[in-house]
Amino acid sequence: GDGDPPVPAAPGRAQVFTAVVDTFLEKLVTAGSYQRFANCYRCFYKLQPEMTRSIYDQFVSQLQTSIKEEIQEVKDEGNLEVLFNSLDKIVEEAKDHKEPAWRPSGIPEEDVRSAMVPYLLKHRSYLQKVLKEKEEENRKVAESVLAGRDRIAELQQLIQARKLAWQ
Repeated sequence: GDGDPPVPAAPGRAQVFTAVVDTFLEKLVTAGSYQRFANCYRCFYKLQPEMTRSIYDQFVSQLQTSIKEEIQEVKDEGNLEVLFNSLDKIVEEAKDHKEPAWRPSGIPEEDVRSAMVPYLLKHRSYLQKVLKEKEEENRKVAESVLAGRDRIAELQQLIQARKLAWQ
């Protein structure tokens, strides 16, 4: 808030990728300069320099168009724009994390253990909770069964007593 101009955001990966492709095309055209082209076709150039220039211009134009179309097709098929934006978002969210990111130790057993142990401990905790719930449920059912048996025994005694009283 001191009146400083806002710091421009770093370009996204999609923009960087586009810039890299554009730079590549510029360097490709520079490497395949008209002078080199004319030297390769020196006899033709000497006979018709204007036609040589026209062929070169068409060739370079079609080459650039073809490369751009191919790169666009790769971007579309690979859904690169969305993936680049998603990666940018992940990087932006990760800036707030103070602790270093996990890196493999180089010992597969330890890496798997460090990844699996927390998951397995969490799963064990969940299973212990479910077990306690089931044990409590079973205890209540067992109490209910015992209460039912007691009631049946009482009713049998009552039936026996009434049977004896009736006789």
